Amino acid sequence: MLTALRLTAFGVVDAAELELGPGLTALTGETGAGKTMLVSGLGHLLGSRGDAGIVRRGADKAVVEGRWEVPESLAERVRELGGDVEDGELVTLRQVTAQGRSRAVLGGAGVPISALADVIGEIATIHGQSGQIRLSSPDRQRELLDAHARPPELERYRANFAERKASAAELESLEQESMARAREADMLRFGLDEIAAVDPQPGEDDALAAEQAKLMDLDDLRSLGARAHEALSGSEADFDAPSAVGLSGEARKALAELAERDEDAATLSARAVELAMLAGELAADVAGYVDDLVADPLRLEAVGERRGALAGLTRKYGTTVDEVLAWAATSAARVGELVGSDERIGELRARIAELDELLAADAAAISQARHRAADDLAGLVKEELTALAMPHAELRFDVTDAAIGPHGADRIELLFTANPGSEPAPLGKVASGGELSRVRLALEVVLADAGAQHTYVFDEVDAGVGGAVGLEIGRRLQRLASHSQVIVVTHLAQVAAFADAHFVVAKESDGQVTTSGVRLLGDDQRAAELARMMGGASSSTKGIEHAQELLAKAAR
Repeated sequence: MLTALRLTAFGVVDAAELELGPGLTALTGETGAGKTMLVSGLGHLLGSRGDAGIVRRGADKAVVEGRWEVPESLAERVRELGGDVEDGELVTLRQVTAQGRSRAVLGGAGVPISALADVIGEIATIHGQSGQIRLSSPDRQRELLDAHARPPELERYRANFAERKASAAELESLEQESMARAREADMLRFGLDEIAAVDPQPGEDDALAAEQAKLMDLDDLRSLGARAHEALSGSEADFDAPSAVGLSGEARKALAELAERDEDAATLSARAVELAMLAGELAADVAGYVDDLVADPLRLEAVGERRGALAGLTRKYGTTVDEVLAWAATSAARVGELVGSDERIGELRARIAELDELLAADAAAISQARHRAADDLAGLVKEELTALAMPHAELRFDVTDAAIGPHGADRIELLFTANPGSEPAPLGKVASGGELSRVRLALEVVLADAGAQHTYVFDEVDAGVGGAVGLEIGRRLQRLASHSQVIVVTHLAQVAAFADAHFVVAKESDGQVTTSGVRLLGDDQRAAELARMMGGASSSTKGIEHAQELLAKAAR
């Protein structure tokens, strides 16, 4: 339920606020006073297109704010969008700047306008001229019939239809790409086989390059090793030549004798012992290294051949062996995907065939439900139309076979005639604006769910009708308002008399700027407004008496 509506700098409305309650609320005022601006403002909370033209002249933005009482199920949706609902109250806001930029806020969180429309559309409906146009569309007529028929299979049918559509699109894509996938798989398998035949190991190319360089530089390595060994151990040809081992031994002896005489040199002596040991160990290790440098022409040849085999891979699949192995891993996974795609084609074909059977069965059940509901709904609406001064009106839902679609396999057309003896024809082609208004109201009254709280807004539902019919319209709005919130913009006193709350919209001008304002009427003020609406002076005694009689009649 809408509990408050506030407009700021919206069209001719400078600032207006309506505190709203349950039941029937009437908005009245002279033509051009700005009543439709209030409906338009509410429409912006339901996703209407924002336009810079609605911003009041001289203002930088137009703002519409609504406060709603919402059920917990809707509150959960708001929280999923990042908004807050406190004590069951939701605050919504729509802002349009003078540059035409639009912004929507839901429970304090900025959201896309479509999200705001989806949420508020669950609890509010506006019936205006655009609603009459939509009533003429086959989609809206199908929605109305389904609202009465309520086929239990429809939700499952829609889900299966959406799945079939997605599966068919995926299947078409896979089938179109089948040859390309086969070519790609063959190319990848060739590369994988070539790599497997060589069987490279991680880092093998770097290790072989180092080994080959060592085998090729063997003579130089032996020469350098011999020089290092001679410097450490001395020359076999010259026993008097100095060496690291000999000199470190001399130093060890001297420092040992020094330590015996001066205990402060003990540390130096210990270090000399360590140095002599390290020099001896290093000399032995260098000798072992030199002894291991054995020429191996066969190994050199094998290393060269292996590097050649690896080079064949790195020319095609990566600059290093590690990159080649990474390509192989990625390609193996891709081959699995390509092969799996062919398996997926079979799965999709089987699933589509299964869905076709399910859809056909549910479509038949849905069609039967629609055929059963069509006459029943038409009969109920006819009763309402008779009460709305259209005793000869005939309404018929024509349900015919159609290609299977997202909502079943039926084409729904609402046929109508207001005159006896005339063959019913499509509603949008033969009904006048006033007739459309009454048909729309009759459908809403019949289809209204007494167990669901909803806000209905009717913008000039009484267009083109007279006073007697206005009374019947008022009665039906009052009946609808017994379990829903109803807001009606009306020019007929006979409709406004049934309201639980009555607001009047009036415009004022200072000669330069016109401003519209809205105020709630008290019981004594309502009679004067109804008298004005009936064409008399608001202060006329006879007009006031007539208005009071009308209020009493509506109350009864």
